[in-house]
This record gives sequence, structure tokens and C-alpha cells, in this order.
Amino acid sequence: MLDNKTVLVTGGTGSFGKKFVRKALDSNVKKIIIFSRDELKQYEMKQEFTDNRLRFFIGDVRDKERLVRAFNGVDYVIHAAAMKHVDACEYNPFEAIKTNIHGAQNIVEAAIDCGVEKVIALSTDKACSPVNLYGATKLASDKLFVAANAYVGDKKTSFSVVRYGNVVGSRGSVLPFFKKIRDTGVLTVTDERMTRFWITLEQGVQFVLDSLERMYGGEIFVPKIPSMKVIDLAKAIGPECKIEIIGIRPGEKLHEAMIMEDDARHTVEFDKYYVIQPEFPWWSKAYAKGGKELPDGFAYTSDKNTEWLTVDQLSKLEEV
Repeated sequence: MLDNKTVLVTGGTGSFGKKFVRKALDSNVKKIIIFSRDELKQYEMKQEFTDNRLRFFIGDVRDKERLVRAFNGVDYVIHAAAMKHVDACEYNPFEAIKTNIHGAQNIVEAAIDCGVEKVIALSTDKACSPVNLYGATKLASDKLFVAANAYVGDKKTSFSVVRYGNVVGSRGSVLPFFKKIRDTGVLTVTDERMTRFWITLEQGVQFVLDSLERMYGGEIFVPKIPSMKVIDLAKAIGPECKIEIIGIRPGEKLHEAMIMEDDARHTVEFDKYYVIQPEFPWWSKAYAKGGKELPDGFAYTSDKNTEWLTVDQLSKLEEV
């Protein structure tokens, strides 16, 4: 899929970006461009990766001019840059909108203008029926990327979205937080009923690559991944720790969703993933050939999931 291709990753110094780069360098990729705004993280990543196929561009997705320059000659864009922390987005709403929404629009326009072949944008379960600003901005971003396929005209660019849950071991997940404080002997959980979807970095990167290969343009790809109670996660990380219930935080859900009933009406199911199809006249269901329609009232939520991660299974994951 990546053979002799130039790939650009926005937010490429993050957890996903590093794992993606490591996997992509195992292929015959022509060039990988890391596009991000933190020069220290880029410096540190340069020490970690010495492959001469890597390029590092300082830039911000808010800056369309810089994106246009960076996208010159690029075949594929993986858009991972975002403001991702719920609390930070709530306290800095204008900044979240500039990065997550305006930044998405800049990616779309720069990709079309530069003739990029494919763009995959990373989303989150919090974009499904959002209750916080982070989720709301990512929902808007998702809709921009889906609708972008109608803006392309006679150009060749296509856009799709990958939506998945919490990433085990990523900097933004609760798991590193539990690891950091477990030496205190107390782990804090907001609500003992809380459930979340979980995916490993390796699985997330592979799903993005698979979606990049199968995409037509306009789909939201959702992997089938296990759920786990947050309190069980705490027990796996600190089996000897006391669990303290501190109450649910503002903007937090008890359970997350990746497909709700209204979206399920135009979603098809495959063995290992779902495809939310765009509701546009130009979309043909033939593009999702082989998928089966979902039953009335279907919703893919973390509390009603059919697949659950046990404490033992989590403990054996490479990232833990």
C-alpha cells in the first residue's frame, strides 16, 4: 500500500505518529513527512529514528499556507493532529475550534489544491453523540472530511475517517495516569460503572493502514474492539491499590458510543469493522459491497458491547 509513496502525518510526534512511522518504515515507502508544531518533540524523535526517508516539518494545521507547502508532492495524508484533552478543550474552547475544526478545513483545502491522493483523518468515540467540546469539534471535523468528497470536483483527492476508542498506552489515556500514581497505593476512578472501548496502538495503526487501502472516500470506518470497565483497568494496573471513587467529571460520559441508532441506518457491518456510509446522492452502496445492514435500533456502545477485555488479557498486552 505504501510502496513508493510519500506520506505525511500531521501530529506525527505523538503516540500514534511514532507507532505509524515505525510500521511504515518496514515497507518500501518513499518518504514520510512528520508535520507538527513542537520542535522539541521533533528533535527527540530525530534521535529515535535515523532513517533517511524521514523528513520533519515544523508547522501548525491552523496555517493553511504552511500546509500547502508541506503537501507538495505528497500522496497520502494521515491527519492525527488535534487538541485531544477534554479538560483543555473545555477551558480553551476557541483554541480547540481553531485546531480541530479550522485545522480540518485547512487540511481539506490544502489536500485538494495540492492533488493529494488520499486523506485519512483520525477521530474518536467522543465524536459520537458528543457531550463535551472535544467530541463536538471532532464531530464537526468528521463531517468536514466526509463532505470534502463533494468539494473535490474533477480532482483526484478522496477523504475518509477512522473512529476508534481509547488507545492503550497512549499519552492521553488513563492507563499512564494509573501507572504514575499507583505507587501512592490509591487509584482514583470517577464511577465504578464506567466503561470504555479499548484498542492498542498497534491495532490502531494497522486499522488506519487497512482503511487507507480499502477507502473509496466518504466512509467513517469503525473497528470492532473490546470494552472494559475502568475500575477493572485500575485493578489490572494496581492490583494491590485501594480504589477511590471520586465522582464523574464535567463533560464525561458513563459509557462511550461509536455508532448510534440514527447512523446505524446507513451503516454496514463486516467481520472486523463497520462502515458508516455518507448520506449523499453520489454515494453508491456498491462501494461497501459485502457488508450487511444492521438491525433496527442497533447502537455500538461500550456498555452493550459483545466483546469484553478481561483483567488478565489487559495485563498481557505489550503496552501495559
